[in-house]
Amino acid sequence: MLNTLISHKFRRLSLVLATFTVTSFCQANDFYSHPSYNNFKNKTMQTYGLSAEQVDWAMNGSKNLPNIINIMNRPGESKPWYDYKTNFLAEGTIQRGVRFKNQYADTLNRAEQQFGVPQAIILGILGVETGFGANKGNFVTRDALATLGFGYERRAQYFQDELSALIAWSYKDGIPTNSVVGSYAGAVGYPQFMPSNIPKFGVDYDGNGHIDLRNSAVDAIGSIANYLAQHGWQRNQPIAFSARYSGQNPDSIIAKDLTQPTPFGAIRSQGVSPMNPIVKIDDLDMVNVIQLQENYGSIYYITYPNFQVITTYNKSRMYATALWLLGTEIASR
Repeated sequence: MLNTLISHKFRRLSLVLATFTVTSFCQANDFYSHPSYNNFKNKTMQTYGLSAEQVDWAMNGSKNLPNIINIMNRPGESKPWYDYKTNFLAEGTIQRGVRFKNQYADTLNRAEQQFGVPQAIILGILGVETGFGANKGNFVTRDALATLGFGYERRAQYFQDELSALIAWSYKDGIPTNSVVGSYAGAVGYPQFMPSNIPKFGVDYDGNGHIDLRNSAVDAIGSIANYLAQHGWQRNQPIAFSARYSGQNPDSIIAKDLTQPTPFGAIRSQGVSPMNPIVKIDDLDMVNVIQLQENYGSIYYITYPNFQVITTYNKSRMYATALWLLGTEIASR
């Protein structure tokens, strides 16, 4: 009889503790009561084989960060080119890049040889994304992704999926989910990979048995090169050339979709030519034309498929141009 009473009391105590635990999750997780939280949790469990408790525990303590929504609504790409480029094509950034290039020369050369991606492009991405590791972001990645996943309706599902990937990655990596910090949009480490891209494209390039894009510049170099190679980088092919346009209707030559290039001959017949007369482009080369705004007027570039590959990292044409020019300048010094 005594054993039965103790057993009943133990079960009641367990139920109270379980209720307290769930309540504590509810109180500590700003998103627990969101209408789509349970769907998010179930999808995370099904996709990554996690338990409900694991998802809730990873989300315990998560905070809504309303300022992130404000930042998302005024991205840097909304500036004209002549303002945008000053953020990256600065002498201080170039000098940091040269020091980084010299420090990691062997790794950059190895990545270029293995993946076919010029070290100038790897350097450009590292410079634009984090200033060669100087600014990797200070937002708790979980909270940034949750804020966007449950509060930024235009791309809510995308950010919820990235939050799921972050939780799964943190369990696999054996680190607390809330220990990961990065950009306001949830990107992580030297190369600012989104969490889902870390297992897809991350490379253990320093050979220590662990992919660490947050602390290893060597892993970051290999991972950027691998990412671009897997997205279709063409070894030893051009990226872009400065161009002039002598026509009167720029809308007719500006590419609407960089994945649909046009034979250069067709564009040349409309008044497009390389700015440098030494540059010779075959009429059958598949290219696009982009237009950017300087403070004195429009400028143009003839871009090749490799330029489009850069835009898979960030779809902004200004972003791709900035990192190409930055990396080219660093590599030349």
